[in-house]
Amino acid sequence: MEGPYSFYGTWETDYLLGEKMAKLYSRDSISDPVDNTAVKIGDEVYGARPDQHGPIGGGNGYADNTTEGDYMVQNLDSLLDALSKAAVGQVIFIPGETEIDLTARIYIEQVTLDLGEGVTLAGNRGHKGSKGAMLTSDALKTPVMIRATGSNARITGLRIRGPNSKRYLDHHQRAFGPDGARHDYYYRFPTSNGIDTENPGLVVDNCEISAFAHAGINLKKSRGHRIHHNLIHHCQYNGLGYGVCHDAASSIIEYNLFNWNRHSIAGSGRSGCGYVARHNVELGVSLSHCFDMHGGRDRKDGTDIAGTSIEIYNNTFRAPMTPVVIRGAPEEKCEIHHNWFPEHDSATNAVRASTRTETENNAYGHNPEKAK
Repeated sequence: MEGPYSFYGTWETDYLLGEKMAKLYSRDSISDPVDNTAVKIGDEVYGARPDQHGPIGGGNGYADNTTEGDYMVQNLDSLLDALSKAAVGQVIFIPGETEIDLTARIYIEQVTLDLGEGVTLAGNRGHKGSKGAMLTSDALKTPVMIRATGSNARITGLRIRGPNSKRYLDHHQRAFGPDGARHDYYYRFPTSNGIDTENPGLVVDNCEISAFAHAGINLKKSRGHRIHHNLIHHCQYNGLGYGVCHDAASSIIEYNLFNWNRHSIAGSGRSGCGYVARHNVELGVSLSHCFDMHGGRDRKDGTDIAGTSIEIYNNTFRAPMTPVVIRGAPEEKCEIHHNWFPEHDSATNAVRASTRTETENNAYGHNPEKAK
């Protein structure tokens, strides 16, 4: 077991944690500097606060729940059939706490759940206490579980569980230690992704996403993605392990609970890569820094570019690891403000960055008296 406590394999515990956090961080709560997610200093609020759609992390109390669809499915064959037929604006609904195990079909046939343009794949997580339907794979090589093959697809109200909740620190050390075989050896061990797209406008909301070695949500290209009101945890395979990952993509990431990830938000730093992260909560455990943007030195492309535009505001970081690392110079800007860093006492300890990053007007420590 790693860390002060462990949820490896205890998915019921993770769900209950998410529900507890959702109640604690309901939109009616306000800013006790120890127990809740925001602190008020003067007339300004620092840290994350819920919105009218319900609790941070979704679940019980989420206002935009889906409870029916054009297609009602309860097994993998009917789900694949519905995905092949659904048209723009239609909803594929998986009722109650149905569990659909994709392991064998992914392992043998490399099956993916392909979600077309404007189609919604839905469960009812949080509705009348439901945990939401579960899609799961135990195949360590799960390249992609769900792929949005068209624009403006939505994935909502589901539990999406991958095969790898572990860190594999020993494997990383063998690959990249002083005598390691490096990348070739490292990538002999299979990886996994939960949701993947190259098309614009993907929405992922009110889901619990966990245990993917590469990324829970992998945004390869395009703009207009929105990731909100999710519980994303245990994506922590060392060397990868991302909650939400961007390549040449940009997104809005808001009202999510993150825990036990390596980086909860990450970016390749290529031109066009960026995100707005607001009203998210890091619950307390992170293998490495929480919010990330790679720079040119990571890509070895001869530049110092670390994405195009990044905004990080009104987030709460309870993990003791460095909250934000920007590994180069954004093409336009990186603005970091109105966050609450209860485990860090200064901007120097909370943010590592170089040029074109402005860190100002944030709250530090458990009982901040003023913003800095």
